[in-house]
Amino acid sequence: MRTTWTIARRELASFFDSLMAYILLVVFLGISGFFTWWFGADVFMQGQADLGSFFNIAYWTLFFFIPALTMRTLAEERRTGTLDLLLTKAVTDWQVVLGKFTSCLLLIAVALLCTLPYYITVARIGPIDHGAAICGYLALLLMSASYIGVGVFASSITNNQLIAFLIALVIGACFHLFFGIVAASLTGPVGRVFDFLGMGVHFDSMSRGVVDSRDVLYFLSIATAGLVGAELQLAKRGLQR
Repeated sequence: MRTTWTIARRELASFFDSLMAYILLVVFLGISGFFTWWFGADVFMQGQADLGSFFNIAYWTLFFFIPALTMRTLAEERRTGTLDLLLTKAVTDWQVVLGKFTSCLLLIAVALLCTLPYYITVARIGPIDHGAAICGYLALLLMSASYIGVGVFASSITNNQLIAFLIALVIGACFHLFFGIVAASLTGPVGRVFDFLGMGVHFDSMSRGVVDSRDVLYFLSIATAGLVGAELQLAKRGLQR
């Protein structure tokens, strides 16, 4: 665990050293703040004290931001050769993958923590459902974990950051859009399967304040599948050396 945390801290520091973290925070807060408070179905247009508008825009913003965040996690180290150097040390493939995942999740958690003034402000405007707000933040964090897992996997199969970004975006789009669209056009058991595979139904359920173990398991399963896939890619690379 100490090795994993060391890798995570090093990776998190590299985000801030390269300005990636600052760019993510500024753009995320700028977009979410603009649509939460000033444009479209903002807090004031809804006429009630809740963070639904923020959760809706963050749901889409993180969908695009996370592939950009994860595209360099393993692809850049593959390109520069530092991944081979790292794996020759007393570090397992799983520790590398988990360390990269942890660093990205921590950065997303920092971004979400920076939006707590939204929650405090809305709570001062009127009575807010604190349980729903907490569940909404939890849903965003779990959704982020899912897409980070996918992104780390995409970054493990190529040394080109742009290709890693596109692969992560396409895989994410299946969960974010495609499965839901297919489910809407189908009925019966097949329609229910595609509906369950869609990210939206699970996110919406949690953001309304309902914590269902099936939703949590859904998010964690996608994250785990991505990380296991990335670990297998590293193991395959180790066998080829």
